[in-house]
Amino acid sequence: MDYVLRTFGLSKKYKRHFAVKDTDMTICRGDIYGFVGENGSGKTTVIRLITGLIFPQSGRFELFGVAHDSNEIKTARRKIGAIVESPSIYPNMSAYDNLKMQCMILGIPADEKIAETLQEVGLGEMVKEKKHAGNFSLGMRQRLGIAMCLLGDPEFLILDEPLNGLDPAGIVEIRELILRLNREKNITFLISSHILSELSLVATKYGIISKGHIIKEISADQLQKEMAPTTEIKTDRPEDLFRILSGLLPEDALSLIPGGVRFVGEFDLNSILSAILDAGIRIVSINCHESTFEDYYLETIGGKRG
Repeated sequence: MDYVLRTFGLSKKYKRHFAVKDTDMTICRGDIYGFVGENGSGKTTVIRLITGLIFPQSGRFELFGVAHDSNEIKTARRKIGAIVESPSIYPNMSAYDNLKMQCMILGIPADEKIAETLQEVGLGEMVKEKKHAGNFSLGMRQRLGIAMCLLGDPEFLILDEPLNGLDPAGIVEIRELILRLNREKNITFLISSHILSELSLVATKYGIISKGHIIKEISADQLQKEMAPTTEIKTDRPEDLFRILSGLLPEDALSLIPGGVRFVGEFDLNSILSAILDAGIRIVSINCHESTFEDYYLETIGGKRG
């Protein structure tokens, strides 16, 4: 397995309070890792630890297989780009001058790289524009921040709440940019966000953090299976109903509940109801429930679905 990031019991304490405690997470090359948690759950602290802005109290992490306390960690960090909390841009400079300054910091040639990168993030028209970045829309500032990260040709891009405060058009632009960079450049992403519905459109894997501890990691495919629709059929003959449905549905999808039967998954409800009626079984009620990512998240951190 080609790991980009692994953490082992990572912890960070401020005075008597653990912002992050015993956190284990795994991100593989090519992942778009959705980092989900309530405000104050520790998402930004984890990101600050990974990027070297702060240091762990205990535990450890590896970046591209390099231990965080190794002499090689600075070299490994050159493969990452990060926007922590908000893009670090110079508000009184144009988009071009912001990127020119970043090229100077990175020690790379400016002109061709800047035009190419602005085009890549959808800001190609800003190459000759003198408008100050402080007057950009929030979506444009986010794209400019990503452009500054891309100048160093990162293999791993960390975005802390990149959708926060954006209008619907801005959200779509950033979402499409993330998907394109992942697909065309094979950039691995760690994206923290509380906009779960949007995150579910890009993430291939999720880490759910609560009170400083990652309580679950799950792939997008497995999440879809766990969020499969649930149907409950109530009747005065639940054992007979169970017997009928056992011949129609997979065994692991079906369960007997008080006063009826529950099955999980997408099946032809018309065929099921026809079989029930043909058997002369009276249906008292049918309840269908489709879970959302929000439902799953709330249940995972200790809330309730529906």
